[in-house]
This record gives sequence, structure tokens and C-alpha cells, in this order.
Amino acid sequence: MAAHYYPPCPEPHLTVGTAKHSDTTFLTVLLQDGVGGLQALISGYWVDVPPVTGALIINVSAFLQARSNDAFKSVDHRMVATNTGPRVTVACFFEPSGPAASGRVYGPNIKDASPLRYRSFTVAEFLEAYSFDGKPALDRFRL
Repeated sequence: MAAHYYPPCPEPHLTVGTAKHSDTTFLTVLLQDGVGGLQALISGYWVDVPPVTGALIINVSAFLQARSNDAFKSVDHRMVATNTGPRVTVACFFEPSGPAASGRVYGPNIKDASPLRYRSFTVAEFLEAYSFDGKPALDRFRL
């Protein structure tokens, strides 16, 4: 889980929020307030995700995309600064963890998936490949 507090920004056009990324986890559940600032990259355009106080946003993450062999797609997103007041979010990340997950090999898990789009990997290998360098972690596992 991660809780974020973004103070109001007097000059949001001069500020970078968070860089474009997709989460590495299986699913991300985000509780946002009514201020806004979340954007998703849809068909090459940044689209504001309308804030709904108390609503939960469910993000398919990169790990689920690989496990589903692209049946479910992760979404690139970012946070932008706003001047409308402080912004508070709480994100819960659902991912394999613990000793059993550390050595387990994962890969596409869709029956009769053809062609396979990803090679198998461990959680540690997947997380090591993830970074904010602009190259999606999934590309490192794509066949």
C-alpha cells in the first residue's frame, strides 16, 4: 500500500507530477479524492480520469498483462500537479510475494493461448526489469 499527499501547486504547468508508467503488480486498487490529477494514456493522448470522491479505480497492471498473454492490458498513467487543493490518494498493490513467489516461475497462463507473447520469468526478475527509464518492463519479456 502507498499513501500519497500532493500539496496544491501554484504553477502546475511548471511541475512534473509522476512520470508515465504502468504498475508492475497484478492489480492496483486506487482510492482517490475529488481533486483529480490522474491521467491515462489512451490512443496516444493523455486523458484526465474524472475524480469521484470515494470511488475505487482498478488498474490492470503489467504482471497481469503478461500472465494473461495480453488478454488484459495494463494502462500507462501519470499524475499531474493541480492548483485546486491538496490531493490525497491511497494505492493498494496486489502482487505475488513471500518465499513461495520469489523462486516461482511465471508466464502466460491462458489455456490454448497461441501464440505466446511472453517468456516465463520470476517475480524478482520481473521487478528488476521494471524502471522509470521509459522502456516498459513487458518489452524485456516479449517473445
